[in-house]
Amino acid sequence: MDHNEQPSWAGGDAPDKEKMEQARTSTPVSTKSDENKAPDSESSNPSRSSTPKPQPQPASADSRSKINVTPAAPPASSSPNPFNKLGVKAEPSSSTGTSSVHRKRLASEIDDVAPADRPSPKPPTAQPESDESYADRTLSQIFRITVDPHNMVNNSGQRLTFLPNLNEELNESGEPLKLSVNTLDQALMEAASSYPHDKPLMNYFLPCWKRAVKASLQFKGTEGPKFEVHEEAKRLCMSSCLFALTMPDLYGRSPNPKHDTLMPYLLKGVQDENGLCFNFIQEAIKRFDDDEAFPALFNDAMVQISSKLGTISMDQDYKPYIQAMLTYTRFPPLIVNLAKHPTFNMAQSAAGIEKHTLLGPFFRISPLQGEVIKSYFPGARALDKGRIANSQDALRIVLRTHQDDLFAITNAFIRAGQDTRSRTLDWFAYIMNTNHKRRALQFDPREVASNGFMINVTTILDRFCEPFMDMDFSKVNKIDDNYFRKQPRINISDETKLNADQSYADAFYANKVPGETNFISEAFFLTLAAHHYGSEACNSQLKNLDRDIKYLEKRVKIMEADRIKFVNNPVQLQQYDTAVKRHVDALEKSIAVKLSIEGVLLDERMQSTSLRFMRIVAVWLLRLVTRSEYKPGQESKEIHLPLPQEKSDLFSCLPEYTLQNIVDNFKFIFRWLPKILPSAVGDEMIALCVTFLRSTEYIKNPYLKSSLVSLLFSATWPLMHLKRGVLGDQLVGSQFANDHLLKGLMKFYIECESTGADSAFYDKFNIRYEIFQVIKCVWVNDHYKRQLTRESRVNKQFFVQFVNMLLNDATYVLDEALTKFPKIRAIEKELEDPSIPQEDRQKKEEEMQQLANQATSFMQLANETLEMMKLFTEAMSEAFTMPEIVSRLASMLNYNLETLAGKKAAAELSVSNRDKYHFRPIQIISDIVDIYLNLGNSSVFIDAVAADGRSYKPEVLERVSRILTSKNQKDPADIARWDKLRVKFVEAKTLLDQAELDLGDIPAEFEDPIMGDLMKDPVLLPSKHIVDRSTIVQHLLSDPKDPFTRQAMTIDDAIPQTELRERIEQWREERVQAAKDKLKSEAMDTTEG
Repeated sequence: MDHNEQPSWAGGDAPDKEKMEQARTSTPVSTKSDENKAPDSESSNPSRSSTPKPQPQPASADSRSKINVTPAAPPASSSPNPFNKLGVKAEPSSSTGTSSVHRKRLASEIDDVAPADRPSPKPPTAQPESDESYADRTLSQIFRITVDPHNMVNNSGQRLTFLPNLNEELNESGEPLKLSVNTLDQALMEAASSYPHDKPLMNYFLPCWKRAVKASLQFKGTEGPKFEVHEEAKRLCMSSCLFALTMPDLYGRSPNPKHDTLMPYLLKGVQDENGLCFNFIQEAIKRFDDDEAFPALFNDAMVQISSKLGTISMDQDYKPYIQAMLTYTRFPPLIVNLAKHPTFNMAQSAAGIEKHTLLGPFFRISPLQGEVIKSYFPGARALDKGRIANSQDALRIVLRTHQDDLFAITNAFIRAGQDTRSRTLDWFAYIMNTNHKRRALQFDPREVASNGFMINVTTILDRFCEPFMDMDFSKVNKIDDNYFRKQPRINISDETKLNADQSYADAFYANKVPGETNFISEAFFLTLAAHHYGSEACNSQLKNLDRDIKYLEKRVKIMEADRIKFVNNPVQLQQYDTAVKRHVDALEKSIAVKLSIEGVLLDERMQSTSLRFMRIVAVWLLRLVTRSEYKPGQESKEIHLPLPQEKSDLFSCLPEYTLQNIVDNFKFIFRWLPKILPSAVGDEMIALCVTFLRSTEYIKNPYLKSSLVSLLFSATWPLMHLKRGVLGDQLVGSQFANDHLLKGLMKFYIECESTGADSAFYDKFNIRYEIFQVIKCVWVNDHYKRQLTRESRVNKQFFVQFVNMLLNDATYVLDEALTKFPKIRAIEKELEDPSIPQEDRQKKEEEMQQLANQATSFMQLANETLEMMKLFTEAMSEAFTMPEIVSRLASMLNYNLETLAGKKAAAELSVSNRDKYHFRPIQIISDIVDIYLNLGNSSVFIDAVAADGRSYKPEVLERVSRILTSKNQKDPADIARWDKLRVKFVEAKTLLDQAELDLGDIPAEFEDPIMGDLMKDPVLLPSKHIVDRSTIVQHLLSDPKDPFTRQAMTIDDAIPQTELRERIEQWREERVQAAKDKLKSEAMDTTEG
């Protein structure tokens, strides 16, 4: 039966008058004045009359009263009908919304318009219509009922339903057979009581309501009997709708969950003829105070909608459920009531939030749901880049629309009132507090909220922060620094803090600060947590998926190659095929999940908003740590480095993710969406990185510190038309960066020597590689060169420590790289043998691949280290000839030059495809020669090179000249300088050898006990031993302890021995002078002879 069907009866099925009256009088209505009188649940269906069904006949309005052929009887007294207590008048409102896919009725099915194929009735020519006739015609058209058996069709040609009981009562009373406002309640009761019980009464009353509203809108008057007809029609129709759902026994029905709900009508949408329109909801809300069952109707309907939505995914018809909630958002009373419902936040676990809270299923809808992923990326292994890109674009479009709806829904809760806002914020906080496991290295996905859910939550919270993410940062001061010391919704007790242990942070936060927290602060800290547990957790999972995919691809490849082993054994072959399929399915799923997460995270609008939020976080952190009103562009004015030694507890006790979110988010964008960066990054990123690299003691986690270097490295990598990347030009020109960047990078270069982790040894090389890239980017500004020179003079110990580590790295990485090539060469020769077994060949190939990876990494770092040394020695040669440095530097250069240009070099370093390893031996030789030339004006350096008894070989330096000349690697002027320098080395070697002979035995008190050399600058150690200053400096760079007692010491603990130094200098001068006199005497003797 169509929703527009009218009740119909066989002749004897209509309820009789007595039973009808009992039904009307036995069901009181609870109101505020007469509370909680329950309707009589024992009322039964009225009995049916056996009178034959009247046949429709045309009749005029004037002739209808003539059918009264029986004497009039006094009307039966009746108690007040329950509908009369709900005297609220409807107010029409416009309806907007999204149409449903359900079939829409023809206009003629609900409106009083004759179908096109039916001739329109002739316009009446009689006298003007009376009020009674108008009421009868209007009510008959609205409710499609009649009490006149001769008038069974209305003016529009629709068939009307006859009401025999009311007809009988009117006949007995002698009243005209017309519907009126006085008999309307009885008419509706009779019509509803006999409506088919297998169909909801709302199918009848809701279309009646819509016709009543339309008729009222068409009526122009605002008072009088005709106006009252429309008002009463709407009032009683609305009452009937609500009672049909809340008191079905009033109409002789038993409760039926499928019928007694608004859910199906909400899902059809406001524009659908079967759907709940805005006018209906508006009118129903006006009656909420009359009976608590009425607001419960709307609550229960949305709870049912939410529950049902929790069982479907984005690839199903989910939009009607979203639209239903969007309809609710237009009416704050509905939102307020929903927030008070127990289901609003009744989940007991992280995973339960998605299905067992009211809003959870709405946020659960996502393209990251399992079945949806399959629909976007079927056969993921075989998809080409074009298909992947198209699928990801489509995915983002759908998700963006859904997230717009989610924001509209959530915003309605936030704006519905203080209590509702608070409950909504509690719901978001519960999500954060129960999903800490999402950042664990390993976790069970069934124990946490899903990726799609968390991404939606993060995006919506980002958008709540948009009002205070202005470009002037004018509202940052509204963020409450003491948020976690008040009554925070977010639990950070088990989170690692920036620079405080658990007990210290607990004690700090136990000291509460009075006061309320504003909404900006609530949104800010919730969004920070959402990024940590939401989008950044997904970002981390991408790395894990990459690893899993590589492993599965390798396993599948090996397994597929083994198929031939099982072809002759059907049982084993079946087991083999099952195992292969399991691995292939896992690989397909992993690839599809990876592609879908990338598709979601690479949404430019979402990431642009995220970046803007991270800029706010950066500015807030800088204000907190500098105790200033910092704004981007005011670095030199507001930030004074290094930061105070006394750290702020407000900063130290913050969760580590406060800073980690910024770095991780920017690093992700630098890698995947760099084109949105030029307009989204400002001076605050430079200020953040430089500040905490210059004052690294403010951050406890070494990996977090290194992330700041990675951020700068990414920001200086060439991007599109930006040769120095997004921040390179700003780093070059920023006065703040000019003053502090280089010192900060050098400081962390030293600190990263040990991070405390198992991988610390290799981590430091990656960090230092990135440091070199940043320095190379900014080196075009001579200010950095002057700053380095100043450091070597003002902070000599710091500079020596830096250069020492630079030399250590150069020595180690070059040696590690160059020693891998002979091994690679040997394996290459072995693999040239075609007879080698396949299994052995595979092992050799794996071994060579491992060696190749190591050689490539070390070679890249070696190239960068030599590049740094070239830059530094060119800018400040004097600093590299200090006694503490020069001997080690000379030895390193001599050793590597011999390795690259010695007799065995050609045979041992001749590997195929050198560029694959970034191995360019001629270029390395050229770079080393450049360092020699940069320092060649220093006699101290020349003596140090010549004094290297292990690696200095004049024939190697001569071979270097031939190599560079033959390869055109140097211009003739540089070759000439190099040849002159070689001569100086030879001369210095001759003098040193002669001096060594002439000095003879060194007195024990003048000899360094560690090196066995003549001391030049003796110092007394805490252990009372005397050594040369250069010796103890070198020792302390790698081991800060007294070499004799192993007690901790610094160079400041070494006491200069001035008197001993003077005696050593005097003794040496005497021996050298004697040697010169001897040489001069021998030269004269030779001349005379």
